[in-house]
Amino acid sequence: MPVTERPAGFAAYVAVTAAYWAFMLTDGALRMLVLLHFNSLGFSPVQLAYLFVLYEIAGVVTNLSAGWIAARFGLTTTLYAGLGLQVLALVALAQLDPAWSVAASVVFVMAVQGVSGVAKDLAKMSSKSAVKLLAPEGDGLFRWVALLTGSKNAVKGFGFLLGAAALGLFGFVPSVLGMAVVLGVILVAVLVRMPPGLPAGRKDAKFRDVLSSNPRVNWLSAARVFLFGARDVWFVVGIPIYFYSVLSDGSPEGQRAAFFMIGVFMAIWVILYGAVQARAPALLRSHARSAHELAGAARFWVGTLVFVPALLALSVWLLGQPTWWLTTLVVVGLLVFGVLFALNSALHSYLILAFTSAERVTMDVGFYYMANAAGRLIGTVLSGLTYQLGGLPLCLGTAAVMIALSWVSIGRISGGASTSPA
Repeated sequence: MPVTERPAGFAAYVAVTAAYWAFMLTDGALRMLVLLHFNSLGFSPVQLAYLFVLYEIAGVVTNLSAGWIAARFGLTTTLYAGLGLQVLALVALAQLDPAWSVAASVVFVMAVQGVSGVAKDLAKMSSKSAVKLLAPEGDGLFRWVALLTGSKNAVKGFGFLLGAAALGLFGFVPSVLGMAVVLGVILVAVLVRMPPGLPAGRKDAKFRDVLSSNPRVNWLSAARVFLFGARDVWFVVGIPIYFYSVLSDGSPEGQRAAFFMIGVFMAIWVILYGAVQARAPALLRSHARSAHELAGAARFWVGTLVFVPALLALSVWLLGQPTWWLTTLVVVGLLVFGVLFALNSALHSYLILAFTSAERVTMDVGFYYMANAAGRLIGTVLSGLTYQLGGLPLCLGTAAVMIALSWVSIGRISGGASTSPA
């Protein structure tokens, strides 16, 4: 059905997307605030990883149940719950007492991050499911989901920069409380002005239906686990701490400069990633290709991606101690990683919607993003562990192995499909 025939639904989709953008801005900023603040307090890489573990565990559990909750109670319910929980998490994080022990601080921040993880995945599932219900079929579906996902990641990239800059300019507590106020205002606006158009839920939705019997959904979810694990194994702890060791001289001014530069890199990486995602349908010529052919393209691009972290790991290991020349090589290599990763991620986000039906969309999307969260959880744990055991080379080498496993998984979907990129 053309979009012009359902303007009320389209307005609801726009409202959900705008709320999701606001949420992801705070999500990116909070990630940088927590990581850089506690790194400056002397937390080890493993302790920093622990701060985000419950966030990712919460994502696994939430996505498994969020699809059923949305099917049973409606997509607006999950969106409101996500925004509200994020406001509560931000307010709670501002209560952190610097006098607490390291153990108490880690446990408290883990718990608050767990609430934030629940919030993020409720909001994400709501917006992604809305695309399937409102977008035109075929290439229109790919374009809509690519635009939503790409713009979301660009906004999150600005959030990384916002969080790093706010930490240096205002400090931890004022920054967190400021974000809580802004997001609270947006939640009230959405509650008051949400247009009609999204489904209200079905009383016959069963929780057992969350688990998919579609092998394409299951193999795509497995590929997603390894793809996002490969990203987060260097992204969460390894690269920020590596850059901090290169950029900071230990003085307050040096710390602020390092915070800003790390935030700039993380922002540029995620914004580039989002921009490529938004352009993926045109870059991949999706208008002339079937879902089966695009599954073959996904296998080609993930096979290409594996070489980037492998070569970077070898370079960092051979060259040894951090230098400005090596750091430049790492930056360029990770930007290339971001471009290829974005193409893979955009293909996955399209394929999950192409493989599901309108009746099962919240269930299958929830299951798929449960796999996404599981990959992030694995990557988060491995990020702190591998960096502490073997530094950046081990982080990047582990990423290469995980991408190879993603290639194996996506191959079970593409089968005999052409693996040509064109």
